[in-house]
Amino acid sequence: MENKTFNVLFLCTGNSARSIMAEVLLRRFGGGRFHAFSAGSHPAGAVNPFTLDVLERNGFATDGLRSKSWDEFAQAGAPELDFVFTVCDKAAGEACPVWPGQPITAHWGFEDPVAFEGDEAARGRLFDKVFKEISTRIQLFVNLPFEKLDRLKLEKAVRDMGEIKA
Repeated sequence: MENKTFNVLFLCTGNSARSIMAEVLLRRFGGGRFHAFSAGSHPAGAVNPFTLDVLERNGFATDGLRSKSWDEFAQAGAPELDFVFTVCDKAAGEACPVWPGQPITAHWGFEDPVAFEGDEAARGRLFDKVFKEISTRIQLFVNLPFEKLDRLKLEKAVRDMGEIKA
């Protein structure tokens, strides 16, 4: 694919943890080659406090992060998307809106730390684990040789990443 800036949307059901982490990580590791967004099919209305904690402890700014509906990205005037990644199994199974552009889609499932039932310390460890897994996947993504891959090869590469156990 030609050398360009890509618009990437990460989807989850609540848009309070995994998709937010992916958005923030891609903004940092993307080196200006990506515009990262996140949304949810049924947004929680707020970013999970454990998400904010793991991001802040790892040196990421959290100002302006919000839980938002995927409808924002399917309406007129929304950015034309190049990639749409689901990061939770529930969102992957839902009927998605029609996205502007013809984005490459893939499912990158991660365990849901919000659904975890346990004490605060164990919950924090799970958020850390999921954050590291998402970070690994994002780093693999940004290091793809985009300029050498046609659309079909790029689509296969990002879908294969969903099979990687981080």
